[in-house]
Amino acid sequence: MPSGPRLLLDNVCYHITSRGNQKQKVFIEDEDFKYYLAKLRKYKHKYGFLLYADCLMPNHPHLLGEIKNPKDLSHFMHDLTRSYTSYFNDKYKKVGHLWQGRFQSRIVTKDDYLIDCINYIELNPVRAGLVKSPMDWPYSSYRERVLGVNKEYAILDDLVI
Repeated sequence: MPSGPRLLLDNVCYHITSRGNQKQKVFIEDEDFKYYLAKLRKYKHKYGFLLYADCLMPNHPHLLGEIKNPKDLSHFMHDLTRSYTSYFNDKYKKVGHLWQGRFQSRIVTKDDYLIDCINYIELNPVRAGLVKSPMDWPYSSYRERVLGVNKEYAILDDLVI
């Protein structure tokens, strides 16, 4: 059954996820996380995506942000996932789909729920039992956003509520 049309609105944030096909890991080595983040930086600039929080889990990424032209959201995610899939399949000698269907996006309004969504995203590695503190997960915006620690891929945009 085909998916329905995606709801696209101006001046809202989107919580975006893409799950690995059959829940498989899409980030295996440190280099994989870094490659995805480099592509995220490239395409966020190309499409005017403002990133407010992120967390790369072993089998899926979480992104929270807004895009200047909502019609570009699908193009942004298509380019990001396509380029990463090409890298991943090449590196690990795989063929076929890396992602389980199309990306998911949920509208997040700029109110109290926005802060809850940021917390949900950045605490994901703790809830999954990967680390005891969000400070310990290197592939999350937590250290950059909350503590001002400059991680090598610092890519967050200023959030004005």
